[in-house]
Amino acid sequence: MSTAGGGASLDDGEPAGEVDGARLLAAYALPDRATPRVRMNFVMSVDGAVTLDGRSGGLGDDADRLAMGVLRTLADVVLVGAGTVRAEGYGGLGLGEADVAWRREHGLADQPRIAVVSSALELDPGHPFFAETVLRPIVVTHAASDPGRRAALAEVADVLVCGATAVDVLPMRDALAAAGLPQVLCEGGPHLFASLVEADAVDELCLSLSPLLVSGDAGRITAGGHEHARRMRLVHAIPAGDLLLLRYARER
Repeated sequence: MSTAGGGASLDDGEPAGEVDGARLLAAYALPDRATPRVRMNFVMSVDGAVTLDGRSGGLGDDADRLAMGVLRTLADVVLVGAGTVRAEGYGGLGLGEADVAWRREHGLADQPRIAVVSSALELDPGHPFFAETVLRPIVVTHAASDPGRRAALAEVADVLVCGATAVDVLPMRDALAAAGLPQVLCEGGPHLFASLVEADAVDELCLSLSPLLVSGDAGRITAGGHEHARRMRLVHAIPAGDLLLLRYARER
């Protein structure tokens, strides 16, 4: 699978540790596709670091990348923050042939959309995120964002305005659902995750627990916002070699 962030394909051949694509598709299956849902996907070291040398990719392995690919295959739209696009080098998101075939078999569009959330709109319309994507991307911003930058990005993306002076994540979720994209997979970053937690809009956290001790001053998977305690329920804990694939659902 050729994906932004390096997701592995369902047809890569060799299982990733103790898991394979078919098992993970069953493990991460959705109870329904009509109810709007926000899934978070992060990788984290056992001592809580969300990055290694400034990027999350160094924490993952083949199992983590396979899980990412499966979650993207199940999603209607992949959502990221602008900082994550810049830090992680997101390019065009496109699933491989086996993943496309699975989606067709299950009545889904060939590819998920990709969307970026940005208040400042400091995004180059020529960035690979826009230039290399298979489907036209989405930019989510607010009404007070720079109108010139909005107009420039509207040439290469569909622009959603959600909120007056800051991006309001609940109208964003509803607007994506109204556009036929109710199943949202959010891949960060931490500030976007925190805003979704604060709005109680996170339905699932899919966390790859990496068998690394990192130390240093790396951040957490959330950053900013107010302190909250949101009760989550463990859905599964799947060992994949020394990495652990965790799935939590919001208790409502």
